[in-house]
This record gives sequence, C-alpha cells and structure tokens, in this order.
Amino acid sequence: MAEPIKNRYDFVVLFDVENGNPNGDPDAGNMPRIDPETGYGLVTDVCLKRKIRNYVETAKEGQPGYEIYIKDQVPLNRSDVRAYSYLGIDEKSIKEAKKKDDQLDIKIRDFMCQNFYDIRTFGAVMTTFVKAALGCGQVRGPVQLGFARSVEPIVPQEVTITRIAITTEKDAEKKGTEMGRKYIVPYGLYRVEGYVSANLARKSTGFSNEDLQLLWQAITNMFEDDRSAARGKMAVRELIVFKHDCPMGCAPAHKLFDAVTVTRVGEDTAAPARSYRDYRVDIDETAIPQGVTCTRMI
Repeated sequence: MAEPIKNRYDFVVLFDVENGNPNGDPDAGNMPRIDPETGYGLVTDVCLKRKIRNYVETAKEGQPGYEIYIKDQVPLNRSDVRAYSYLGIDEKSIKEAKKKDDQLDIKIRDFMCQNFYDIRTFGAVMTTFVKAALGCGQVRGPVQLGFARSVEPIVPQEVTITRIAITTEKDAEKKGTEMGRKYIVPYGLYRVEGYVSANLARKSTGFSNEDLQLLWQAITNMFEDDRSAARGKMAVRELIVFKHDCPMGCAPAHKLFDAVTVTRVGEDTAAPARSYRDYRVDIDETAIPQGVTCTRMI
C-alpha cells in the first residue's frame, strides 16, 4: 500500500459554461442554481464530486483499488457487505466479532478505503456500519470542495423547444409537435475552492500521492467525458494548486485564495461576459508566504 501524502494542499478551480445548465435545481424546475439575494450562480460540491467519480471510474475501470462507492444503481450495502465477507463475518455475527476483535472497526475501514477511491478521497457515510454501531460508519475524507460560485451574476434564460415525436397515439391524433422548455446560462465563469488534508490522509483513509495526481487529472478532465445537450459547452480553465511544505500548512487557506483574482477585461467591461477571453486571472506572488508553492496546472 502506498504511503499517505505528507503535505497539505489548497486549490482553486475555474470552469465555465456556455449555453448550458451547469447544475439544475430539481426544486425549481431544473433551473440553474442561483443565489436569489445576489444573482450569482451556484454549483454544488456534490455535482462536482460526481464528475470526478465518473472520470476515475472510466479511467481506472477494472483496476484494483479504484472502485467507486457512490455510483448509479448500486445499493451502498452491496459494497458494505464485501468488507464483512472479507473478514469472514456477517451482519448477524458482527456484535460478537467486535467483542473478540477490538481492531474490527479499523479493519473494515481500511478494507473500504483500500478498495474504493472515492472513500479514500472524499470519505463516506456507510449506513450498514452505522446501524451496526461500528465506529467506521463515518469516514472523513482528506479532500473537500466548497460550492462553486460564478464570478459575476448570471441571468438564466428559459428556451422553448419543440419535438416532432409525439408521446402517445392519442396525442398524435390531436397534434403534430410537442412543446418543451430548457434553461441555459448564456455564459458563466465559476470558481470553486478545495482542500487536501495530509493529517486526515494519514489518520483515516491512506490517500496517497498517486491518488492526488489522479485527483488533479480528474479535475482537469471532469467535463471532457461527461458531455450532454443540457450542460452545453463546459470546460475547466484553471487549476491553481498551493502546496504547503508541511502537513499542517504554512498559511490559512483563505489568504492563499485571496491571492487569486479574476478581473474583467476588454473595451466594454459593463457588457455581459460571453467568453473566457473576457476575463484575466492573476496570482499575487507577494501574498504567498514562505513554505507555500503555487503551481498553475492548467
């Protein structure tokens, strides 16, 4: 098993959307998520983690140690019971087994972390183990993301569409087309900030340097194999990584994030942005303290 990472990392990701819906809100008719007080667009951390999981599942398909725990149409307890099977126990005998082995929680946690990349990375709540009163039911992952927020307010547009395929025979007798609607953001640049804890990697999941490099690769390519008509044109434009030379870090994350600024450029900065070329991204090197290295990976 590879050694856990020994450095703390903080990172900033900039991605954009053109004529698409980056993250629909099911409680609002799938309208792009928005902060109603400011008009800034939002994309949830859950949405971005899904893209990363999907990339890893595709890139590492069939390779040991890179399975995905939270995936479509796979009940979580189906994966949970594999740890029981590996240790030669079952749900009925778990209480007795725990009395005999005070390391049982750690063994189950280690099995799940070693086999599932997303548990090793993001952690997980494993209900099967929670119900069994095992301490390994909740695993904190070393990698955490916040919500992405647009750099400027967005104005979602509702587009009416038609289709010539009618749903039922009865409807086909009455009409030749059906109407529908979809929401788009004409253009939006989003910023999300993330954290990688060396201490949680060491104490909990064993997240390694190999896992870290795969994470950067997944973030860089998270929209490339996840195209759909609804999401339009999406691309990761910047991945800026701050590496600390120690596990605890050399500076607060927010001070490093403040060093990264996004500014409107062009002749008419009051007009709505419609391209990544309408922005400039700067990093204030003087605000980065000793012991922290900044790398623009894109």
